[in-house]
Amino acid sequence: MIVLWHSYTAYSLQLTQDILDYFQTIILALIQGLTEFLPISSSAHLILPSTLFGWPDQGLAFDTAVHLGTLLAVMWYFKADIHSLTLAFTHEIRGNTSKEGQFAINLLIASIPIIPVGLILKPMIESELRSTHVIALMTIIFGVLLYIADKVGKKQKVESLLDWKDALVIGFAQCLALVPGTSRSGITISLALILGYTRESAARISFLLSIPAIAGATTLKTIDLMQQEAIVDWLNLAIASAISFVSAYLCIKIFLSLINTLGYTPFVIYRLLLGVFLILVIS
Repeated sequence: MIVLWHSYTAYSLQLTQDILDYFQTIILALIQGLTEFLPISSSAHLILPSTLFGWPDQGLAFDTAVHLGTLLAVMWYFKADIHSLTLAFTHEIRGNTSKEGQFAINLLIASIPIIPVGLILKPMIESELRSTHVIALMTIIFGVLLYIADKVGKKQKVESLLDWKDALVIGFAQCLALVPGTSRSGITISLALILGYTRESAARISFLLSIPAIAGATTLKTIDLMQQEAIVDWLNLAIASAISFVSAYLCIKIFLSLINTLGYTPFVIYRLLLGVFLILVIS
């Protein structure tokens, strides 16, 4: 009886731990999916569960899975655009110039700066700039920038008017997202607004630009993961990837349908409140 009781107790404890692990997976995957494309900083949100509740870091495998989920979400949402842009790019390099082909090339130009900057500076940034104070400060500063951009931008250009100069400016701005708390979507949307693009076009440029950025980051994470010998909970990772996919897809769809009427001010207010909360409560 004693042996059976100990076995039952051990099983119950393990079951409770498994349920807790999956609960944490669901919450963190939801956070990643909902914040990856909104201009509110995913890193500012992902520090909340660990700091408030003491949740452990989910590790590289989890990080890779949720990034894969968000990558698949944005690719699925823009699948028609990706197909047409790929064809236009192919025609462009064969000499058949079109606005869509030029747009595809300029998206690639905007994707270039973060590659060398990321390779050179990311290790230093991750080791020295991942404090709560930095994340809180960046959340506030770039929230203010988003407000200014939304107010001063002329909102006249559509995404097809993206030229190589604007592409480079937005591309270099994307490099600032390496600093935690900045928000990749937030900084690229802000610069697109300042350059005169409409609210929806600024968001669409940002989301399309996220595809190579997230794909590159996911590839590097996958390579690092393959070099590890840790035991992988494939069910946990599948759940994380699926939840981040669904939540990110719905987030993109709702965001783009409302942004012209909603504007960016609600996100600015939210960023300011979040930044103050991080400073006063967590720091």
